[in-house]
Amino acid sequence: MDGFLVLDKPAGLTSHDVVARVRRLLRLKKVGHTGTLDPFATGVLPIALGEGTKAIPFLDESHKAYRAVMRLGEATDTQDLTGQVLSHGEWHHLTPDHVEAVARLFVGTISQVPPMFSALKRDGVPLYKLARQGAEVERQPRNIEIFSLDLDRIDLPDVAFSVVCSRGTYVRTLAADMGERLECGAHLRELRRTRSGPFVLADAVTLEQLAEAAVSGELESLVVSPLAALSHLPELQLTERGAAKVGNGIVPDADDLESGRDKMLHSGQVCLSHGGRLVAVAEAEVEDSGRDAQIRHLLRVFN
Repeated sequence: MDGFLVLDKPAGLTSHDVVARVRRLLRLKKVGHTGTLDPFATGVLPIALGEGTKAIPFLDESHKAYRAVMRLGEATDTQDLTGQVLSHGEWHHLTPDHVEAVARLFVGTISQVPPMFSALKRDGVPLYKLARQGAEVERQPRNIEIFSLDLDRIDLPDVAFSVVCSRGTYVRTLAADMGERLECGAHLRELRRTRSGPFVLADAVTLEQLAEAAVSGELESLVVSPLAALSHLPELQLTERGAAKVGNGIVPDADDLESGRDKMLHSGQVCLSHGGRLVAVAEAEVEDSGRDAQIRHLLRVFN
């Protein structure tokens, strides 16, 4: 079984826990995940199966979407409800207009310092392990993109919001930074991911639904093929001879392309397919005409 499952992760499990359960349930060795979710968070967790694990580096997860609830007036060490309260701040003087004005300041390209309670590593050690030991290390700020930030409900001290952001954004930190700008502190109470690249909540299934599908024989209908998952890349179809060559690690030539040369292309990564199946991801060079592609080298071959 090869491809991706879109899991609706429950609260209380780590992303690694979910992978372990799927591995046991489906009796597969090659299972992975993309885009880690915090244990308290729920929602879209893409799970790669079999050859799908090879496609992870080529996924387009540049856009992610979340629904969240932050509580004003309390800052925690983890920036969410699982942490210890570090400080209390006065929020009663705040108005919805004031909160909305501050939220608008965070739309666009902003600088964000990753939290200590994160999976980022320092000298091979995850920061969250250092944080649990009471250590604090310097983290360099990095630019992220907040494409949209909408306040769905303001029931102070709680504020529910929806955000579409770039990969690498910590929504916990976004909430904490808004709380700091409001001079009262804040932390996340709820976090639900509704989109991770091409994978959306509408297609997600729970672990219980996955178990039922495995028993009823409907599992295949839930799997997104590697080719479909990489639909953001141009697709070039191979002849049977071309597919055989690529399967043996040989770069195909122009005569090995069955179709695709009639499409406008751009130099860069492409999917090579045969019979509706992903054969490889390759690097292509396209002439100025935008129609003649030459495969320069194979990036990953799929069985």
